[in-house]
Amino acid sequence: MKKIFLNKFFLVSSGVLLFAYGVIYACGGGDDWDFFGYNSNFTPETFTDKSYSPLFLSGDVFYGIGFDTQHNSRFNDRIKSDWNEYLKTRLDTATVNYFLIGDSTPRYYSDKNKISESKTEITQLHTFFKTQKANETSLKWAKKINLKDDKTKSFLEFLYLAQKIETVSIGDDYWSYDPVVAKTFDDLKMIQSIENVYNTTSDSFLKNRYWFLTVKAYFYSNSKQKAIDFFNKTEKNVPKNVLYYRALSYIAGINYQQKNYSTSNYLYAQVFDKCPEMRVVTAYSFHPQNETDWDKSLAMAKDNKEKAALWAIHGYYKDEKQAVGKIYELDPKSEHLNYLLTRLVNKQEQDINNSFQVKSNSGDYSDYSAPVVRQTVADNKKENQTKIDKKGFDLVSKIAAAGNTEKPYLWDIALGYLQTLKGEYTSADNNFNKVEKTMPNTELAKYQLRLLRFVNNMSKIDKLTDQNEKTILVDLNWLYQELPKTYKGQEFRYQNASSWSKNYLATLYRAKSNPVMAELFVSNSDYYSYWGGGNAFYDNEKNLLDMKTFLVKPNKTEIEKIAFGIYNLKLKDINNFQAVQATFKNKIPEAIVFMAQTDSVQYYTFLGNPFNGNIKDCHDCDHTAYQKKKYSQMDFLTTIKAMQDKLAKNEDVYTNSLLLGNAFYNITHFGNGRTFYEINIVGYGSSPYSFRDSMRKMITDCSLPKMYYQKAFEAATTKEQKAKCTYMLAKCERNEYYNKKYSTVKNWWTANDDKINFLAWNSFKILKNQYSDTKYYQDVIAECGYFNTYINQ
Repeated sequence: MKKIFLNKFFLVSSGVLLFAYGVIYACGGGDDWDFFGYNSNFTPETFTDKSYSPLFLSGDVFYGIGFDTQHNSRFNDRIKSDWNEYLKTRLDTATVNYFLIGDSTPRYYSDKNKISESKTEITQLHTFFKTQKANETSLKWAKKINLKDDKTKSFLEFLYLAQKIETVSIGDDYWSYDPVVAKTFDDLKMIQSIENVYNTTSDSFLKNRYWFLTVKAYFYSNSKQKAIDFFNKTEKNVPKNVLYYRALSYIAGINYQQKNYSTSNYLYAQVFDKCPEMRVVTAYSFHPQNETDWDKSLAMAKDNKEKAALWAIHGYYKDEKQAVGKIYELDPKSEHLNYLLTRLVNKQEQDINNSFQVKSNSGDYSDYSAPVVRQTVADNKKENQTKIDKKGFDLVSKIAAAGNTEKPYLWDIALGYLQTLKGEYTSADNNFNKVEKTMPNTELAKYQLRLLRFVNNMSKIDKLTDQNEKTILVDLNWLYQELPKTYKGQEFRYQNASSWSKNYLATLYRAKSNPVMAELFVSNSDYYSYWGGGNAFYDNEKNLLDMKTFLVKPNKTEIEKIAFGIYNLKLKDINNFQAVQATFKNKIPEAIVFMAQTDSVQYYTFLGNPFNGNIKDCHDCDHTAYQKKKYSQMDFLTTIKAMQDKLAKNEDVYTNSLLLGNAFYNITHFGNGRTFYEINIVGYGSSPYSFRDSMRKMITDCSLPKMYYQKAFEAATTKEQKAKCTYMLAKCERNEYYNKKYSTVKNWWTANDDKINFLAWNSFKILKNQYSDTKYYQDVIAECGYFNTYINQ
């Protein structure tokens, strides 16, 4: 995980220094990729306040945002709103925003030139106020605003002082593994002048802001203890608003620097509790060094709410169950329980096997082609039920039964979902019915309840019947067709239920010995276990023909229509696959018939000339070379047939044989025409070992081009022609050698242990011994490093 250090931490409109700024230990739990709903059915945003969303279970530093990058803009909207309200009869909104942040957008994203311009003008206006001598800026603004107005002057004078502190609190973004050296504000006279304004002003709005600016100024000075002293001396007279808790976070940061970890964490917990805007900041900064520090922080808490706040952050890092239990005992109405419950449920989901697969004992988990064992529905349920955290389940059950939390419906729906995972489907139904009567009337809440009810109903099915099939049809259409088209938000987690239900149905149909229906559902949920592997279902001829029959079946049942609608292959794709297979078997008339039933003319075009045969196998080079004609798959096949017809009549045997050898060579993995076979069913990949065995053997077999090169050699009439055919045969021998070598390798790390990079293949020897006087021989030496090395040994 890469560290990020931001130098531009603080603005007049934001601010808390994170002395503990580094990668969050434990990273909040999870894997190395963000949760984002793809293995979850439980959407935490449904019933939880937005301020907690970065703290949802995630494999990233913070859920949804990664690192916290809002240090400069977090409070911009609030600051603008406050000043606009204060100055509403003096300055318009655009003018206030201009002086605050350069324009109407947050400073973090605003135009730096505008920011610089506004800062310069604030300084010039300060000079005008101090000297009463007009300057260019004062003359400009005197035409737009009343510079003699007390509130306007106070606003601009405050910004003048605030931007002095910005010289150390704001810098450029800095990405590095190296920490940033903190800047300090050493003008103690300036800080004293800020404090003096606080002491003398009678305007409560200004007094509050100068109080905060004083704390901030001392925070960035070399006299940080003065920030604590000033805060302690004055805090009783300060309203407990956002500015207060921002200042309190500065005090927490100073305590952390002074290694007063217990005090620091205690103060951060207060900010976490009372200032939602700073929850992500305080969670980042909260960092007990050991259990002793933690116990001391707890001892500092003045009441149960403060203890609950401490446990609320502690639970984010450590144990949600423990934190939920502690907070519930202290304050059952605490809103912190809500986000911790979502983490508890989401963490439970991480252990669930939704794929209905288990790895075979291949011994090499990096081998993506290793076979997998597909579970039955019963085995999958049994496995998942053993993974249920009993203590967590019992805790949620207890709290839900009491019904005395801030949001009882959240606990009821969470318990219902856990009951589904545990196999208690009737109890889950009862809780979902209860939730429906009490939950908020929002789209997300309705979607969440419907999804969990569907998961529960689906989970009840152990064997498909006409009767239980009807209980899921409407929701299957909603999940597969309606939601992807109509739901425009990003929060609702329905993708996992979609994938899981397809695997579930595929498993049920497999149990009914209906491979076609199993294939229709599983293909979109679990794409054949490894990247590029294609679709092994079609290696079985009966499966292929049965699927074609199904796809053209006129009177499909409702669930068959659903399966048909989500299947990622169409009849044309299967025909294309059959055409490819027939081509590799040299059954060209049959391939043409299949290809005629596809739209290959429109969609599949060779990127290079498939009838060219070059010394180097460089498909990228061939793709960028000039081509007089672009070949579609059908063009390719009809051209081959025309050549084969001529060959059958002994017309121009050398040329036709050579071109046919090139054609069949180029559609192998080694040639320039891989697009001929790279379709969903065959697979794709830069290595032959990305493909399943049956397809790998097909696309790496050079016996067909070798046959045609041999025919061309036999028909050749010049040494140049014979030299070219000999070299082409050598390429086929080379490929055959590597095919055999790598097919026996069990571990890629040992593939080259024999230290053999190439051999003196028979055709290499012939080319050297019999055709060294040809021009083509010299061309091979110039382009083929293998051959050049061979002849120079």
